[in-house]
Amino acid sequence: MDKREKHRILMVSDFFYPNFGGVENHIYYISQCLIKLGHKVVVMTHAYKNRSGVRYMTGGLKVYYVPWRPFLMQNTLPTFYGTLPIVRTVLVREKISLVHGHQAFSTLCHEALMHARTMGYKVVFTDHSLYGFADVGSIHMNKVLQFTLADVSQAICVSHTSKENTVLRSGLPPEKVFVIPNAVDTAVFKPAPKRLGNHEIVIVVISRLVYRKGADLLVEVIPEVCHLHPNVRFIVGGDGPKRVRLEEMREKHSLQDRVDMLGAVPHSKVQSVLITGHIFLNSSLTEAFCIAILEAASCGLLTVSTRVGGVPEVLPGDMVVLAEPDPSDMVLAITKAINLLPQIDPQSMHNRMKKLYSWHDVARRTVIVYDCALRCSNQDLLERLPRYLSCGSWAGKLFCLLMILDYLFWLLLKLWQPDMDIEVALDVHLTSSQHGEGTWDSIEDGSSK
Repeated sequence: MDKREKHRILMVSDFFYPNFGGVENHIYYISQCLIKLGHKVVVMTHAYKNRSGVRYMTGGLKVYYVPWRPFLMQNTLPTFYGTLPIVRTVLVREKISLVHGHQAFSTLCHEALMHARTMGYKVVFTDHSLYGFADVGSIHMNKVLQFTLADVSQAICVSHTSKENTVLRSGLPPEKVFVIPNAVDTAVFKPAPKRLGNHEIVIVVISRLVYRKGADLLVEVIPEVCHLHPNVRFIVGGDGPKRVRLEEMREKHSLQDRVDMLGAVPHSKVQSVLITGHIFLNSSLTEAFCIAILEAASCGLLTVSTRVGGVPEVLPGDMVVLAEPDPSDMVLAITKAINLLPQIDPQSMHNRMKKLYSWHDVARRTVIVYDCALRCSNQDLLERLPRYLSCGSWAGKLFCLLMILDYLFWLLLKLWQPDMDIEVALDVHLTSSQHGEGTWDSIEDGSSK
């Protein structure tokens, strides 16, 4: 283990286990790798059903499930100042040195970063998504992001396309934004022990069945592919509002025996689904970086994907066939992929993925960002306010008012309960043999190992 300073990091996001997705996987895996590097990591998220309070996960990862309930798309209701007491308590209790927020969608992330800056902590933000500039929702979200990133220490994006998007949306100086891609756990996502035959071609889709993930494209693509290739069968894993359309398509074209609808697939079961297929199909309409593509490639599947966002950056050209988000072009790409299958060696593809993507490498690069953030100069409120004023003629004044009020509430909170009255938590230390004891079962049920 190196002699560099060890950090005490608070990861904050509305998106974490038991919910499953790319952001959730990213936070979990990078936290585990940071713990193995000797850093302390604590996760803060909102409560999920009956999961509230403090839980321990694999490797001693401590998770605060704050008793806030989601109200829309797993996001908590914006309170601005309602989360200040509990954020302060966690920061002081765990002796945190740096706060790392994830996902622009997350209300809890934005509020925690705001409170952390008020209290003088260095903050890092990771953006996992792409946004537009024209629709009402994007305009609103971009303004919120501009407010949050106005005083952020450093930012991370998962692709170069995502970096360009984030810089344009937030006005953040490009030199403060690092590009660190996602990764894949190649120890979990391994090819099938025995290579599948090509007499029946199985195309796997595992995705949330929503508009942004291109579920409407699948409704048009699947019947055409089944018509052109009688030996092709589809396995569709995932759930969402667009599932009804896919089921109607299957009934309309009498494809019940050629399209299997699995519903929601737990992450622990994804590998067992992937290894039953030859081709992985991603139909997203927008994507900053697609971890599902990495998982499929690590399992030895040839990928067919829409050419959107950061997807072209993810895999080498001989491991993916790209298409425009258009049904006819996607059908052509799938046909091309079927013809390329005899040249694909799943084990060779898996070995290449082990060299290309590693969560340990992601963690090491993230530590460099933390080091840069902690070297940033400390500034008081008056020195920081001009950054918020630059966010717009009226928005800048509003943002300054929000920060001034947050500062005053923090001072009142310190008078009511001084830092010394907050009990400091004991650190959990694991031996090296204990680091590997946890399993996916401990992640899903929240039990400690």
